[in-house]
Amino acid sequence: MLGPVLVIATLLILGPLEQGANSLALRLILMADLVYILVVAALVAVRISRMVAARRKRSAGSKLHLRLTGVFVGIALVPTVLVAIFAGLTINVGLEGWFSDRVRQVVGASLAAAEAYEDEHRQDLRQDSAALAGYLNVARTARFLVSDGELRQILTQGQTQVQRGLREAYVIDGDGTIRARGERSYLFDYEQPSRAEIARANAGETVIIEDWDNNEFRALVALTAFPDRLLYVSRTVDGDILALLDDTQESARLYQQLETERGRLLFEFSLVYLGFALILLLAAIWFGLWFAERLARPVGRLASAADQVGSGDLSVRVHEEPGDDEIALLGRVFNRMTAQLKGQRDALLETNAQIEERRMLFDSVLSSVTAGVIGLDAEGRVDFMNRSALRMLQLEDSADTHAALGHAVPEFAGLLARLREGQDDVAQEEIRLSRQGHLENLLVRMATRRGGDGQLAGYVVAFDDVTDLVSAQRMAAWGDVARRIAHEIKNPLTPIQLSAERIKRKFSRHVEGEDAEALDNLTGVIVRQTNDLRRIVDEFSKFARMPEPERAETDLVALLRDAVTLQSQQLGPALSWDLPETSVPAEVDRTMISQALTNLIKNAGEAIESLQDQGAPDGFAPQVRVTLDLSDRHARIRIMDNGIGLPEDKARLFEPYVTTRDKGTGLGLPIVKKIIEEHGGTLTLTDAPQFEQNAHRGACAEIRLPRITALADAAE
Repeated sequence: MLGPVLVIATLLILGPLEQGANSLALRLILMADLVYILVVAALVAVRISRMVAARRKRSAGSKLHLRLTGVFVGIALVPTVLVAIFAGLTINVGLEGWFSDRVRQVVGASLAAAEAYEDEHRQDLRQDSAALAGYLNVARTARFLVSDGELRQILTQGQTQVQRGLREAYVIDGDGTIRARGERSYLFDYEQPSRAEIARANAGETVIIEDWDNNEFRALVALTAFPDRLLYVSRTVDGDILALLDDTQESARLYQQLETERGRLLFEFSLVYLGFALILLLAAIWFGLWFAERLARPVGRLASAADQVGSGDLSVRVHEEPGDDEIALLGRVFNRMTAQLKGQRDALLETNAQIEERRMLFDSVLSSVTAGVIGLDAEGRVDFMNRSALRMLQLEDSADTHAALGHAVPEFAGLLARLREGQDDVAQEEIRLSRQGHLENLLVRMATRRGGDGQLAGYVVAFDDVTDLVSAQRMAAWGDVARRIAHEIKNPLTPIQLSAERIKRKFSRHVEGEDAEALDNLTGVIVRQTNDLRRIVDEFSKFARMPEPERAETDLVALLRDAVTLQSQQLGPALSWDLPETSVPAEVDRTMISQALTNLIKNAGEAIESLQDQGAPDGFAPQVRVTLDLSDRHARIRIMDNGIGLPEDKARLFEPYVTTRDKGTGLGLPIVKKIIEEHGGTLTLTDAPQFEQNAHRGACAEIRLPRITALADAAE
């Protein structure tokens, strides 16, 4: 509202009011314009700074707002600059035309002509007044005494003799009082001169008085022949010519003033134009900011809402602008779209929740299954594995997902190839699997998986670790064999031994020399082999039918110390142990556990002897370590050596007649395992830790037996 008021006020002061460039009103209004421009510029700067700050913060719609504002500023600035250049050139050309030599000559000639006309009237009046004054002076000289009446007649006669004629003629004294009047010189036309003009005339000057209001010139001359008398005459001049003279002089003075102030005039015009241009430019910027904000605000809201939708918030809504233009339509369509997307997403989430619930149930079932399960796609790549499969195959979680079965589990590749090539939908095979020194027997079953259309969708691999089952079957078979062999062999052993001894007693006295010696050797061989067979049968009997353990509370520390002390006589300084100071009670059969510990320590020593027989490395120092560790429920006994070590198939060491030593029977470890299992414990064979850097690694037998505290807790 203030801008148009200032523009109208500036135009009025510059134009109709004709205050001029140096007027106080114009300066005040220009100062008000300047203050207005500064205030609007400050407001625009604040808006622009806010817009730039929003742009730096990457606010929604800030880019579009800044771009639209720049477009409006450019649209306003380019025409303003072009008009400024054109106006400057036009004003400069116009001023050059106004202040050209021809115009200057015309103005000069007009002024000269007007001044010549004025000078001519002045000179004529001066000459006429001088002539009339001379005439009166001569008359006074001719007559010694001239009265005022005579002076009037002389004045009238002299007035008529003047060629150009005088309108009025008066003789006045030094006070301006009329002493004599000429022809047609009336009192009511008399304009008394001022005392200054009378003084100048008395000084000898012909005083010319210009009376523009009455269109006449007057002359005041002192009469030298008369004491205290002055001649006061007037002449009529053309008023239009005098007005033209005034206009010409005024125009000439204005032209000269404009010519001298040409630079300042151009500066003031440029300043005024700059003010209007700034007002126009700032108004355009202000309008551009307003319009850009009006246009960018809904677009920014849409961009912000779209960003929130992109981040997953489908409940966002934008303000719907009134009207039926594209911006308002876009807001309504956006809200309708987000409402539809939210409904669809809710439906998908509900469906996904059901699918996830079923998947979790499926995973829970598969995770609970002790058998390993592997899902394959039609190409033979792994889709999923349950926990049991990862554990038995010793794979990391999701490490081999989407890998080919031949790459993830190479041992299963042959069975898969056979299933693909065969006509059946199911294939089964027992596969031996070696992982980190452990050899396991897996019963693997593969089946095809088809979709609803009957097309091949993939394969399902199910497998279970039957190592313990196979070992138990073998142990049962060996036990049955042992019982049969013990029954068949044990009965004739005693008659054979008695018969050999009887033959030796009966025929030894009938033979002499070499025959007696041969008889003695042959019967001795029969007796010794019979004893060996009896010992083997006894071991078979023990293995086949282990007696029930007679459990009693026993200190494991004392039991283990006795076993170590017994073997220390044979192993010497190679045997070391680390046992607790306090007692560790356990409910075990002392004799059976002592037999098992003695057997394991003895096996450790024999493993060192086997390594030395095969050739121990340089600097080899035999070591056997026995330790006892405690947990809340179990006692762990570890017997470690740095002997020959274990074979790859460690599980077979617990089978009868499987041994790594030439002199072993292969029944010691199976018997020990049976003893430990009869007491509710476990026996495992692993590689021993490295005692020293770069030292040989042997075997480690680990026994876990339940403590009395654990048994009591279980009973409770």
